Amino acid sequence: MLSWVLALFISIFSFAAHSSQDRVKFPNVEKNVPYAKVASLAFSAADEKISYGENAEQYALLWRAKKTQNTQQSPLVILIHGGCWLSAYDIQHTYALSTGLAQAGFNVWSLEYRRSGVTGGGWPVTFDDVKAGILASSRYNNGEYKLANSVLVGHSAGGHLALLAGAEISQLKGVIGLAAITNIEAYAKGENSCQTVTKDFMQGMPADKPSEYIKANPSKQTLHANSVLLQGSADPIVPAFELEKLNRTIVLLEGVGHFDWIHPGSMAFSTLIKNLHGID
Repeated sequence: MLSWVLALFISIFSFAAHSSQDRVKFPNVEKNVPYAKVASLAFSAADEKISYGENAEQYALLWRAKKTQNTQQSPLVILIHGGCWLSAYDIQHTYALSTGLAQAGFNVWSLEYRRSGVTGGGWPVTFDDVKAGILASSRYNNGEYKLANSVLVGHSAGGHLALLAGAEISQLKGVIGLAAITNIEAYAKGENSCQTVTKDFMQGMPADKPSEYIKANPSKQTLHANSVLLQGSADPIVPAFELEKLNRTIVLLEGVGHFDWIHPGSMAFSTLIKNLHGID
């Protein structure tokens, strides 16, 4: 299996060449999208950058909805990118996803945060950043966005953080995990390239820090009542793990891989849009 971590490292420097202020057309893709197809996508630049803390990594990028119809009723999407919690993998790889969501009629508050490694994150710093960034959305522009009309969406390691944050911030309208890591204790014991760096994020393995792993484990928390788990059956990076035990809505798409969720031309993206409109 080609490591998506390596693919991210190779592609991260190519994003600037794809930036566009015009409406972006995303090609339709088959299931199980390779990361290279996500990395090559065009995107629109964010409308605004908002700091929510003093550290350079503590900021949100705001994409305003490109459709005016029904945007007053559409929830704000608070987006948390993945990347194995590592400093090397930042917000840039979800620029296309943010663009696609904005073109679908959603305002998008995409969070950057400190991650394990040189940006100074790791547990619990990373989680504290995410919570601060979420709460900052409700203070923006004299309260333009309300937590009660905001849906937290996280992909992969970002899905892990989203599920945890949703368990604490009950005012949110809902939470959607995209290929989310739902059991970090089990995940840390895996052997793929993302699983093996869980110990870096947690500064140890479950046997070393059992109490911290419990705090960091979505499966050990009472998740937000309106939590939805979107998962692909062909995902080797974050395989579904006992999702039924979470007692929340599960949508399993056959043949869908890890990166379908962040490609706006995929069937998985259409499923995300449907669920964003469907959260009560």
